[in-house]
Amino acid sequence: QVQLRESGGGLVQAGGSLRLSCEGSGRTFGSFAVGWFRQAPGKEREFVASINWSATDLKYADSVQGRFTISRDNAKNTVYLQMTSLKLEDTARYYCASRSLWATTSASDYGSWGQGTQVTVSS
Repeated sequence: QVQLRESGGGLVQAGGSLRLSCEGSGRTFGSFAVGWFRQAPGKEREFVASINWSATDLKYADSVQGRFTISRDNAKNTVYLQMTSLKLEDTARYYCASRSLWATTSASDYGSWGQGTQVTVSS
């Protein structure tokens, strides 16, 4: 299992940018896929983006395609989510999660989760 910790959330105006970080523990972090999910109050958790262990397979939700970019630095045990052109509807708590090797878009496929970081977009 990998322990995960998110950071980088905050309050930003619509149109602005934020970069979220997901730092993992353990020397095997480079062999894990990481997914970003988000959950807004009263809504179900939804897939945002994912990256496989080698960063050769990136996936994005349609709602963030072209605005968000996922990347990883295995030397730093960290996966990033660069968010640009933020919209009010991006307001949510963002979670990163890990699974072995290959990423999927389903939250139930991920075994380890961080505590989340809040992103609030204001008008």
